[in-house]
Amino acid sequence: MERSVGTIRQFGTGATRDTEEGKPDYEGYFSPLVFERFGVYMTKHRVQSDGTLRASDNWKKGIPLDAYVKSLWRHFMDLWMAHRGWKPVELLEEALCAIIFNAQGYLHELLKKRNAGTSAAVLVAGQERPVRHFPERELSPLPGLSENTAPEPEGLRMFPVTGEPVESWPRPHHS
Repeated sequence: MERSVGTIRQFGTGATRDTEEGKPDYEGYFSPLVFERFGVYMTKHRVQSDGTLRASDNWKKGIPLDAYVKSLWRHFMDLWMAHRGWKPVELLEEALCAIIFNAQGYLHELLKKRNAGTSAAVLVAGQERPVRHFPERELSPLPGLSENTAPEPEGLRMFPVTGEPVESWPRPHHS
């Protein structure tokens, strides 16, 4: 039996712990079925085209963000085509695992660079460009404005990944 007293939980054995309030519930957020299938996918893909076995964490050495995005799109297309009946359904699990891998790798690179105190970069038109980091506190709407009505500086459009001005983008037409 467990009972909570303020911010402390007390178990029937007498052991105590802080409550789980405000803490991530990883066990609830993730599926063991998905993790098991993803592990099988990753084990299969440790074998390289030349037959050598790469380390399970080889991807953590760093893969460029553009490589993750290109692969993510290829596997998303496999998913979409299978979903629409144009490719064998057997490809769905592989495609979904590949999508998870690429999304995780992309996020890993962003977090790794942010946590190292540097800004992440993407390859755009053959050049590395920084990704602007927006902490949650900066994403809050201004008082009195909803998230969809925040004003945009007149005559200035920002490239969504790098934050650089893009003069050639057409301005939206508002009626």
